[in-house]
Amino acid sequence: MRDKYQIEIEMKINSFVDGYVFSAKDFTDIADTDPTNKALSRLNESGKIRRIIQGIYDKPIYSKLLKEYSSPNIEMIANALARKFSWTIAPAGETALNYLHMSTQISNKWSYISDGPYRTYDVGDYQIEFKHCANKEVSGRSLLTVSIIQALKYIGKNNVLEEDKKRLALTIPVEEKNQILEEAKTTTSWIYKIIKEVCLEKNSIT
Repeated sequence: MRDKYQIEIEMKINSFVDGYVFSAKDFTDIADTDPTNKALSRLNESGKIRRIIQGIYDKPIYSKLLKEYSSPNIEMIANALARKFSWTIAPAGETALNYLHMSTQISNKWSYISDGPYRTYDVGDYQIEFKHCANKEVSGRSLLTVSIIQALKYIGKNNVLEEDKKRLALTIPVEEKNQILEEAKTTTSWIYKIIKEVCLEKNSIT
């Protein structure tokens, strides 16, 4: 017999978009961790949700064409872990390039910087890596600003091509350029120089 917590938790899950990833932390408005974990475990056993790794579940997407459930969304898993542990995260390395549409290369490792500890999680053929960084790298900056800084850092000072700048320019919404310029002021000088070149209208890249 379902208890009232499970009914409320199941109703909330039903409101999620297909593919959404979550943990017990996402139901603190309904119940404490222990009853939530029990409810999620029962829902997993019944096939209504899918356990991805310990404590992390999703509302799986069923493909009528393939007649099977789609693989879980790695980016959503990373965000669910961040919510679970109260981390602030942002894409790093190749993941930042993909996030900004500066690269189409798909890697088996998804990298994020985090104000939490260093952690790795294996999800099927993929690995999610959280690399600890100084709080100043992620605090007071938008996800987009941090991602731009991390992408340029990954490419390297002497390796940023005009093509990279053009792709970056296409990614940045016009209305966010001033905010990015302000937030990036304290980053490494060569990175800020490129950000200015991309964001300032007088030096806009066409």
